[in-house]
Amino acid sequence: MTEALWDAGWDERRAKRLRTMKQRATGLLVAAALVFIATHFMGDATWVGYLQAASEAAMVGGVADWFAVTALFRHPLGIPIPHTALIPRGKDAIGKGLGEFVTRNFLDSDHLAERVADADPAGALAAWLADPDHATSVAGHAAGIIASASQTLDDKATRAHLQQWVGNATDRLELGSLSATLAASVIERGHHRPIVDAALTGLQHAIAESQPSLRHRVYQESPWWVPTQVDDAVFARLYLGFQRFLADLAANPDHELRHKLDEALLEAAHQAQTSPEWREAAAQMRDGLVNHPATQAWIDGLWADLRRSISEAADQPEHEWRARLADLITGFAERLRTDAELRDRINHGAQTLARTAAQQFGGEAARLIASTVEKWDANDTSRRLELQVGRDLQFIRINGTLVGGLVGLLIHAGTRAFG
Repeated sequence: MTEALWDAGWDERRAKRLRTMKQRATGLLVAAALVFIATHFMGDATWVGYLQAASEAAMVGGVADWFAVTALFRHPLGIPIPHTALIPRGKDAIGKGLGEFVTRNFLDSDHLAERVADADPAGALAAWLADPDHATSVAGHAAGIIASASQTLDDKATRAHLQQWVGNATDRLELGSLSATLAASVIERGHHRPIVDAALTGLQHAIAESQPSLRHRVYQESPWWVPTQVDDAVFARLYLGFQRFLADLAANPDHELRHKLDEALLEAAHQAQTSPEWREAAAQMRDGLVNHPATQAWIDGLWADLRRSISEAADQPEHEWRARLADLITGFAERLRTDAELRDRINHGAQTLARTAAQQFGGEAARLIASTVEKWDANDTSRRLELQVGRDLQFIRINGTLVGGLVGLLIHAGTRAFG
């Protein structure tokens, strides 16, 4: 029964309407009885006989239908007549029958799958999510669910799992081969040349800044008998020549030495792709980076920042995450609307789910209904069902009284005509 069925105001309104209909049905029966009694004091006129027969049959019909309607819910006049109080006595059987009826007629797997197919749930979902307000609402609910779930997670265990996941992911990463392949691609495309240019320029500046120390080094290495003026002249020529060479090398991308350097770098990159030593060195560097305390602290902070952002998204309707999630939902709705194959897959999945659920849980639904009805109080159940349908059943009493009177009238007329 629905929640409204147990609402006190609902009971009161139903009970009032039921009493009104009972009074009308009973009043009609009493009126028939009074007419029947009165006919015994009206003499022997022909019309009195018709009236007496009609009122007598009306009483019989009214009493019979009163008995039938009353017997559904209680013993008439409190007398335990067999096959009365049908609902209180048969409540459990009614619950079992209701469960079987629902299972056979509403939870039939083929019928349910057919109804799901007719409903086109994928199309309906696409149309509903296409509304920006609906997408925003779904995004808000999703953010709330995710935030609640994140708050239930153990921080220490979550950080440990995250660190383990990062470790496992990096273990599968062949950093040596990947870096060598990336370097080879960079060199082949010429993207390394700005780095070489910067290196040559930096070397020029470094030599210029180190000129005094280099001159002193030459002076120390020069024989004692060589005059200082000769050392200065030789150093100046070497220094200026090397600087001009570096400047020319930096300014001319097509310099022969640049090409040889490119070839040497590319060859080294290709060799590194299959070099065990390079892979081992790269793996050690990778492991050192992952296990470094700073990296572990970054992972811990990443989870804290992520959970804080999730909580903020749940609390703030204008949060960027909520907006992005709403955009994703709207995009999914548009794809669902235009992609017939995707809709077919979702609808087929919904049909399969409905069919499986009916097969797996149909019997459980029947048992649930039966067990629920078994827990109801018999008399209270009878009373509430009477409140639900009793008003309509009073029309049976009224109709029984009227039809009984009409039948009695016809029988009397037939008897008079052919008697």
